Amino acid sequence: MTLLTLDRVACAAPDGTLLFSDLTVSLGRERLGLVGRNGSGKSTLLRAIAGEHPLAAGSIAGNARIAMLRQLPRARDATVADALGVAEDLARLDRIEAGAPRDDDLDRADWTLASRLDAASASAGLAAIDPARPLATLSGGERTRMMLAGMLLEDPEVLLLDEPTNNLDAAGREAVAALLAGWNGAAVVASHDRALLSDMDAIVELTRVGVHRVGGGWEAFAERREAERERAARALDRGEQALARARREKQRETEKQAHREAKGRRVAASRSEPKILLGARKRRAEATAGRIETKGGESVARAEEDLADARGRVEVLDPIRIALPPSGLSANRVLVEARAITCERGARRLFGPIDVTVRGPARIAIAGPNGSGKTSLVRILVGEEAPTSGDVRREPGRIALLDQELALLGSGGTVLESLRRLAPELDANQARAALAAYGFRNAWAEREVASLSGGERVRLALAGLFSRAEPPQLLVLDEPSNHLDVAALEMLEAALRGYDGAIVCVSHDAGFIASLAPTETIVLG
Repeated sequence: MTLLTLDRVACAAPDGTLLFSDLTVSLGRERLGLVGRNGSGKSTLLRAIAGEHPLAAGSIAGNARIAMLRQLPRARDATVADALGVAEDLARLDRIEAGAPRDDDLDRADWTLASRLDAASASAGLAAIDPARPLATLSGGERTRMMLAGMLLEDPEVLLLDEPTNNLDAAGREAVAALLAGWNGAAVVASHDRALLSDMDAIVELTRVGVHRVGGGWEAFAERREAERERAARALDRGEQALARARREKQRETEKQAHREAKGRRVAASRSEPKILLGARKRRAEATAGRIETKGGESVARAEEDLADARGRVEVLDPIRIALPPSGLSANRVLVEARAITCERGARRLFGPIDVTVRGPARIAIAGPNGSGKTSLVRILVGEEAPTSGDVRREPGRIALLDQELALLGSGGTVLESLRRLAPELDANQARAALAAYGFRNAWAEREVASLSGGERVRLALAGLFSRAEPPQLLVLDEPSNHLDVAALEMLEAALRGYDGAIVCVSHDAGFIASLAPTETIVLG
C-alpha cells in the first residue's frame, strides 16, 4: 500500500540555492533512511513532506496522517504534559471532573485523550507516567520515549524523524530503534547513526550530482557507495589520460603546421615560385593553422570539461582524507593523572571517587547514561572545571578539548583568522598552506567560520591544532559525532585511527567508539 508518492521533487534553500532535484519515491509501509552531507537538504525534505516547506519542483501526493518528532520545550518548569502538547486538554478534563467546567470546556473536551495517551506511551515503551511530572526529573531514555509517545498521539501512518538519536544515551537510542523495529506504518529517518540506518528497508542519498536509492540498510548502501567511488576514480583516471592525449595531439599538429609554414617561408625567400602561387599557399597555410587551432582547442576543451565532471563526482562521493602529523608522545609519558576525584551538583553526586591515568598513546572511552557526569569528567581532566574533591595533575600545553560546539574556534571571523588564532606562530602564507593541507583551498580561507558545516568545523579545528609547532599529544573528544554527517564522521574516524597520540572520548555512537579501538572504558552512573 502506497502512503506517499514523491514525484520529481526538488527542494531549495531559503536563498534559492537548489539542494537536490528529481527525487521520485513511492513510500509504503517501510522505513526509509535519508543520508547526505550537512546542507544537502535532508531536514528540508522532511519539512516539505510535512507541508512546512514549499517545493522548488515536483509534487508530493497522499492522504496519510503524518507526524514529526517533537522537540522538548526549553522552559525550566516544563512538565510531561507540556512536552506532549496536551497540558491545556488535560487541564480542561480536570476541571470537568472537578465539576467546575469553564465556558466551552464541555464542547472542546477530548474524551479519548487518556486512552490515546496510554496507547502511545505503550507503543513508545514508556511506563505509566504522571503528566504533571517535571521534565527535568526524566532520564535520557524516558525523555526520548516521551517524545516518541507525543509523536504517536495522533495515530499517524507516516513518521518523520530528523536525527532522532542525537544527544541520546544508549537507553534513548534503544527506544528509537525499538519503535522503528515494531512500526507498521511508514517512516522517513534522516540520520548519521549507522546503527540505526542498518535497520532501514531502503536508503536515499541526497547529493549535488543526483539522488540515489538503495534497497536494504547501511551495509548495502556502503557497499554500493564504495563501488561508485571506485567507478568515479577510474573515470577520473580516464579523464586525465584523455586530456593529456588531446593536448599532445594538438601540440603535434601545431608543430607539423609550424614546420610546413617554415618551409613555405624558405621557398618564398628563394623567389623560385610566382607571387600569385606564394600568396595562395600562404592563405592555405593560414586556413590550415586556424582549423588546427580550432579543432585542437575544441578537443582539449571537451576533455577538460569531462575531467571537471569526473573530479566533481569524486569530490562528492569520496570524503576528504587528512593525516595528522606525529605527536612525539613517548609510551610512558603520563599526560593526566587524576586521583580519587568526585563531581557533585548540589546534593547529588554524579560520580566518584575514581582514578584516571592517561599514559602514552592510551585510548580511553567514557560511557554512561545522560546526566552521569561524562562531560564534567572530561572538563575536569583538561582543567576547565575543578573536581569537588580529589587531585588532578596534567601536562600543560599538549592537551586539546574538542567539545560538541568546538568552542576553540571562537565565535566569529574567517577560516584564516580562526586558524591563526589557534596557531599564532604561522604567517599568512604558512597559514594558507596549512589550510590547503586540510582541504581548505583558495577562497575557503575567507569564508566565515559560522557558515561551515559540522564536518568542515572539525577539519578546521584539527588544522589549527595540528599546524602548531607542538601539536597536541592528547585529544579529548566530547560527543564529536553529534553534528557530523556520515562523510565527515568517516573522515574523522580515519584521521584518529592514524593519530599516534592519546585519546579520551565520550560518545554514545558505538560504531565511532569501536573505530578508536579503546584500550580502557570508564563507565559512569
